[in-house]
Amino acid sequence: MNKQAKIYVAGHRGMVGSAIVRQLKAAGCENIVTRTHAELDLTNQAAVNAFFAAEKPEQVYLAAAKVGGIYANNTYPAQFIYENLMIEANIIQAAHANDVQQLLFLGSSCIYPKAVPQPMREDALLTGVLEATNEPYAIAKIAGIKLCESYNRQYGRDYRSVMPTNLYGPGDNYHLANSHVLPAMIRKLHLCKLAQAGDSAGIAADEAKYGEIPADIRAMMQSGKVTLWGTGTPYREFLHVDDMAAASIFVMNLDKPTYDANTQPMLSHINVGYGSDLTIKEAAYTVAEVVGYQGEIEFDTSKPDGTFRKLMDSSRLEKLGWKATIDLKQGLQQAYVDYQRESRGG
Repeated sequence: MNKQAKIYVAGHRGMVGSAIVRQLKAAGCENIVTRTHAELDLTNQAAVNAFFAAEKPEQVYLAAAKVGGIYANNTYPAQFIYENLMIEANIIQAAHANDVQQLLFLGSSCIYPKAVPQPMREDALLTGVLEATNEPYAIAKIAGIKLCESYNRQYGRDYRSVMPTNLYGPGDNYHLANSHVLPAMIRKLHLCKLAQAGDSAGIAADEAKYGEIPADIRAMMQSGKVTLWGTGTPYREFLHVDDMAAASIFVMNLDKPTYDANTQPMLSHINVGYGSDLTIKEAAYTVAEVVGYQGEIEFDTSKPDGTFRKLMDSSRLEKLGWKATIDLKQGLQQAYVDYQRESRGG
């Protein structure tokens, strides 16, 4: 790692981007460039071009994205495809135009078809139909991979892509309408625990920090039981964001001959997973244990499950020398501590 390199982390306020910044700083990298959305709208091509021309970064971590769970993807499909396409296209083109040789694009496991052999290998890309609930987001992420590959093929750039499984951890999004499965579980179970304890001050503090508590969640809090979407039977793999940040920095700093020897020009992305999965129901009870919720948990089978299983084949990355180290319970404990600190305004 070149600790003197000028590094731009796009999306530094997001869960993954902030974890990358933390780890780069811990490694001794001090020349890190960031911009908030108010300072730089990444969907604005002219603004992105001007930023790159002025800053001239040497490395780029492209962690900026519009993200959300099943509800958000179903409700805002146009925003998900448009914003993600614009962000990645603007950054990758501006990086090339300003002679940035190294860039790392962060994708998502949803790029793989709905019906695909498990665990999902990198060569499963574009072999089948995508999951309908997040197809626009998935197509945008596939486009990001292909942008990187195309600039590598045409211009000799070294633009790499990593595909994480489901992420969680400090800095996650706990808004109940837009969050992913684990943070949604953490907040619902925490609110129901507070309701059971009659902690109205704690509930008010949580709402002030993480957003309005919808009427259906308030009804859930009064009922004494937590209702989660789907059947609880699908399997999911979860990766702590600190592991994802470590993997991203590892892949970025592999020497080019090693990276190229383990990828292909038209199949250049690398999966990043934990290595095992569990059912949504098992995950829910693990969250309940960490949160300290002792009430009932039920599943609303009228709601969609999404893809039945999404386990990543991370053998390519493991052969290169990296493997996740934070198990789910340990990671959830860290996430819950961070959640409680943030909900108290810490």
